[in-house]
Amino acid sequence: MPWQVKELFTMKREFVMFAQQEGSNMAELCRRFGISRVCGYKWLRAFREDGDSGLEQRSRRPRSHPLQTAQAMERVVLELRAQHPAWGGRKLKRRLERLGFEGVPAASTITEILRRHGQLGQPGLEAQGPWQRFEYQAPNQLWQMDFKGPLKLVDTGRCEILTLLDDHSRYSLAVEACANQRAQTVKGRLREVFGRYGLPERILSDNGSPWGSAEAACPYTELGVWLLRLGVELIHGRPYHPQTQGKQERFHGSLQVEVLNQSTAWRDLEHCQKRFSQFRNCYNHERPHEALQMQVPASRYRPSLRAMPENLPALEYLAQDQVRRVKTKGEVKFKGQLFYVGQAFAGLDVAFRQSAQENRWELFFGWKRIGGLDFKELSQTDCYRMALCRKTSPPPTPSADAPTLLKASSATLQRP
Repeated sequence: MPWQVKELFTMKREFVMFAQQEGSNMAELCRRFGISRVCGYKWLRAFREDGDSGLEQRSRRPRSHPLQTAQAMERVVLELRAQHPAWGGRKLKRRLERLGFEGVPAASTITEILRRHGQLGQPGLEAQGPWQRFEYQAPNQLWQMDFKGPLKLVDTGRCEILTLLDDHSRYSLAVEACANQRAQTVKGRLREVFGRYGLPERILSDNGSPWGSAEAACPYTELGVWLLRLGVELIHGRPYHPQTQGKQERFHGSLQVEVLNQSTAWRDLEHCQKRFSQFRNCYNHERPHEALQMQVPASRYRPSLRAMPENLPALEYLAQDQVRRVKTKGEVKFKGQLFYVGQAFAGLDVAFRQSAQENRWELFFGWKRIGGLDFKELSQTDCYRMALCRKTSPPPTPSADAPTLLKASSATLQRP
C-alpha cells in the first residue's frame, strides 16, 4: 500500500534525491512512492533543469541577491532567523551559502548581528559529559524510535508524536501525529515508513509501551514479534538512561524549540501533521547539522535495499529442529515439561535446536535466537513454566563481528 504523502514537495524532493544516487533502481523507487515511471522521470527531468523550482510552482530559492550593502545582508540574516528562530550563527551561515548568497559573513559576525538585534537568549549550561558516543557505519543499520509529547488539542483529545531517526545519517524518517500510543497505531505508521524507505536491520527504543515489555520473563511484545517476522531486531536502551538514545533526544529537543514552542494552540491531528511535515522537510534538506560537519542529513541517507514484503514471511526452521506451537498463555511443552516463552508468541511456532554441548538446547523464533536451556542445570521443581527468554538490555554500540541479519538485496528470511 503506497504511503499517504502529507507534503507533495517533500515527496518530490526525496524522490529525486534517491533517484540520483548511484545504483538506484528507478522502477522499484517509483513503486515505493506510488507513482508511474513516466511521472518519476518527469520529476527528475524538471529537477535537473530548474532545481527546486522545477518541483513546485513557486520556488523557495531566491531569484535575486539583494546584497549590495551591509545593511541588506543584515536584513537577509534577520529574515532567515525569523523563519528559524532556533538557528545560530553557524547554521544560518551554512544555509545562506547553500541558497546561493555571495559574501556571507562569518558565523561569529552573524551571531553578533543577532545579539545587536536582541535575537539571542541567555546562554545555556554546558552539556555534562563526556558521553560515550556511538554511530553505525551505514544508513539503515539502526533506527531510533520514540514518542514525544503529548500535545493537548483544542478540538478534542491529544496528539502523540511518533518519531523515527536513522542513526548514521540523522535522517528523520517520520514525525507522525498519532491519536494514541497503541501497538496497532505504531504498526500502521511503521508499514508506511517501511513501504517508503525499506526495512532497517535494527530499531532502538526505550523500555516503555508499546515496544517495551513490563514482563521480566519475556522482553518481547506483540510489536517486537511482528518486527522479528519482518527480519528487524528491536533492541532496548538501559532503563533510566535516555542518553542511550542521545540522537533521538537531541532531535526531540530541536522539535521542541523549532516547532512546539512556536505554536500556542494545536487545533487537531491534521494541523499537527502539516506542521510536523514542514519541520521534517526542513530538518532533512535545509537545516545544517553540526554533527555532520554542517551538512544536511539527506546528504548521508539512502533507502534500504530490503523492501517491505506484501505479506509476513512464513517462519522457516531447519529439518532437525524440534518445532512447537506456543500456547495461549505463552507456554510450550518440550520433553514432557512446560516452559514459558511469552504471550507475545502465542499461536506461533518456535523451535528447539540442539547445540554442540550435550543436553543444551537453543530456542529460535524464525532466524532469531530468543533463549536457551540446559537440562543438567534443571531440577524437577524449577522446570515448570521456567522462563526461557529473560529481559536483557543489549548495548547499542555497533560491533564489527555482529552477525548480519539479512542479505541486503533480499526481502526474505534466511535460515540461521
